[in-house]
Amino acid sequence: MSTGTPVADPARTLATAARVLRQLRHDPRTVALLLIVPALMITLLRYVFDGSPDTFDTIGASLLGIFPLITMFLVTSIATLRERTSGTLERLLAMPLGKGDLIAGYALAFGAVAVLQSLLATGLSVWVLGLDVVGSPWLLLLVALLDALLGTALGLFVSAFAASEFQAVQFMPAVIFPQLLLCGLFTPRDRMHLVLEAVSDVLPMSYAVDGMNQVLTRTEVTADFYRDILVVAGSALLVLFLGAATLRRRTV
Repeated sequence: MSTGTPVADPARTLATAARVLRQLRHDPRTVALLLIVPALMITLLRYVFDGSPDTFDTIGASLLGIFPLITMFLVTSIATLRERTSGTLERLLAMPLGKGDLIAGYALAFGAVAVLQSLLATGLSVWVLGLDVVGSPWLLLLVALLDALLGTALGLFVSAFAASEFQAVQFMPAVIFPQLLLCGLFTPRDRMHLVLEAVSDVLPMSYAVDGMNQVLTRTEVTADFYRDILVVAGSALLVLFLGAATLRRRTV
């Protein structure tokens, strides 16, 4: 029987990740959502601001992190919930497979997809759509990848509190939209009301956008950039741990 411990076993984690990737391979609609939709949204944004390329440069880098976060959140929350409602999760956890193995396996599988997603969206933006980045595009890719992993972690976490796929989607306004509004995409955070600025200071998406803007405007890697990526990565790890601790075998 599963011990229920959040600590993951490497062999079981890899086996879980391989199973998830096999399932994804036979689900072309989900693959399209994960890989193609973010690239299409970035392309659409580029031509929305066709007459104002500076505007695209200003917000395009930020959205490179936001779009993957949103898509990974949606797919992982629904996929994990489907495992539980179908009884698959209960059968898996009746085997020598812990919650940590399952969560880490999902994170690893969707992390691999996130690498492809971030490579495609970043490469398209910089080398095809002409996004003007002062810093290294590889740092832009790093932040986009961490954002996608954060979306994966958040999706895995909220799936434990949903009883249906519809409820999983309903978590987006509560979890994603406040971060989207307060992350500094629409207005600098230091120009917000003091209360909202304080709230934005504890939201990981704020640091994701700050990290993207650091790469966009600075040639050197600053201490602020290191802080930003550490906050995003640390938030993802914390949420993954919470997801393993709160994961339920089945929906009641």
